[in-house]
Amino acid sequence: MADNSTRSKPNVSATQWMTSKQKAALVIISLGADRASEIYKYLPERDIEEITYEVAKLGQSTNSQVEGALDEFYRLCLTHKMMSDGGLEYARNVLEKAFGEATARNLLDKVSKTLQSRPFNFLSQGDPQALISLMQNERPQVIALILSYLDANLAANVIANLPEDKRLDTVSAMAKMDRVSPEAISLVENEMRRKYNTIITSEDNMNLGGLDFAADVMNNMDRSTEKKIFDDMNEIDAELAADIKQRMFVFEDIMGMDDRSIQRFIRECDAKDIVYALKTATDDMKQLFLRNMSKRMAESIVSDMETTTHVRLKDVENAQQKIVNLIRQLEDQGELVINKGGGSDDILV
Repeated sequence: MADNSTRSKPNVSATQWMTSKQKAALVIISLGADRASEIYKYLPERDIEEITYEVAKLGQSTNSQVEGALDEFYRLCLTHKMMSDGGLEYARNVLEKAFGEATARNLLDKVSKTLQSRPFNFLSQGDPQALISLMQNERPQVIALILSYLDANLAANVIANLPEDKRLDTVSAMAKMDRVSPEAISLVENEMRRKYNTIITSEDNMNLGGLDFAADVMNNMDRSTEKKIFDDMNEIDAELAADIKQRMFVFEDIMGMDDRSIQRFIRECDAKDIVYALKTATDDMKQLFLRNMSKRMAESIVSDMETTTHVRLKDVENAQQKIVNLIRQLEDQGELVINKGGGSDDILV
């Protein structure tokens, strides 16, 4: 976690009379059009309309107002992550040390209300075995809807324990899911509420599931279950299987691979692809590649990187994707291992 002691204290008076939507508008403006458009993809249409209205009428803002809004946004994001990762007490202890008791209490109150209003939140706090038992008799589309609200690890555990004839349909439904109406969410919530005796407030249309979420779930699944699902999916919808696989392993994940596997795929790589792929890589990533090459190859790569300039970002991303595709291909052939956890299938013998 970043050291918050070096952050300047926000000018509270600059934003204390602003509404939440006005402060959200300041954050959107500060992020710029490209990043703002990415955030809009995850917001309900009503929120987009209201924030856009605030952006349009905001006019000039002072530096203090912008800094205050961004600082509050940062703290709320930090609080949400700590509560999700470590729970309420962990978040309270860290926030009190970083910001003081009063500020910590205010942040926790705001984030707690958000988390409590999220549909199916009670399922992530309940007994995993009870959740698995509950899902056994639900339709794949219903299971996909519920799992799209849950943590990827928990969702992967549920899918792994589903009957085989439901696994494929559930993952497919999850990957194809886009926007779900409030009526559909309410219908499922009412049934879950009856079973868990918990009241959940329905939300507006939300972006749920999708390829990235399906890929995240599959990444958290043991190799044998994953292979079985993809084998079956390839026979029914090979294009969908390929789309999910492509998102399951990204270039940055190479940092988690063992040296033997890295050496294996480097032998198959085009040197130009390595040079391009490392142009935007971290120093740790560059060193990981270089130490798994021969001395001669490493010297050649370093020399080429120094002389190769004005490379388009698109070319860098294409080179990284070619390396990722090669790694996935070699893994499918049993030539190397991508460490994912979740089972003994990843152990070399």
